[in-house]
Amino acid sequence: MSIGVVACGALATHIADISTQESLDIVIYPLPPLLHNRPERIADEVDNLLAEIKNKHSTCAVAYADCGTYGALDLVIQRHGVKRLGGNHCYDIFAGKEKIEQIMESDAGTYFLTDFLVKSFHRSVIVELGLDLRPELRDDYFKNYSRVIWLAQQPTAELEKLAFEAAHQIGLPLEIQIVGYGQLTQQIKELLRN
Repeated sequence: MSIGVVACGALATHIADISTQESLDIVIYPLPPLLHNRPERIADEVDNLLAEIKNKHSTCAVAYADCGTYGALDLVIQRHGVKRLGGNHCYDIFAGKEKIEQIMESDAGTYFLTDFLVKSFHRSVIVELGLDLRPELRDDYFKNYSRVIWLAQQPTAELEKLAFEAAHQIGLPLEIQIVGYGQLTQQIKELLRN
């Protein structure tokens, strides 16, 4: 039987690519990526979806880092006896925890983007924060940030243009660090091992 993977919607496309490349027998169940704007809801959504799919698969796994649940997701993971991705957030998975710690130590005012956030910036950030209706609030939201780093998984000229536009919209300079899938491929494989 296949393995059911409850996935963060922001990672689902990457996981599908990895599944194809690695010939993995998985079924991906993505949750809405906008849950990241309400992380207190992630654990309950994962819990409900795991309960729904657990009898359809030989095993299940969760393709989320902690993502701001402050351990609530780990309680769900333990209750269902499944594994999840490591790290506090997907930035740890893509760039490595040590690199993220180094970046934050050198400049705690760093705002991170992934390919998903670059593509969805207007909807995920501008609209969700209400900046489309109240652009004058931009500096209130971003006054403690000093730069944007795009942790690029699969950079293209189009994504680079969108990343610069995103940084411009919040009034910050952009740095690009090409990280690829980082540890995501390895972590997905580890999730699937019994």
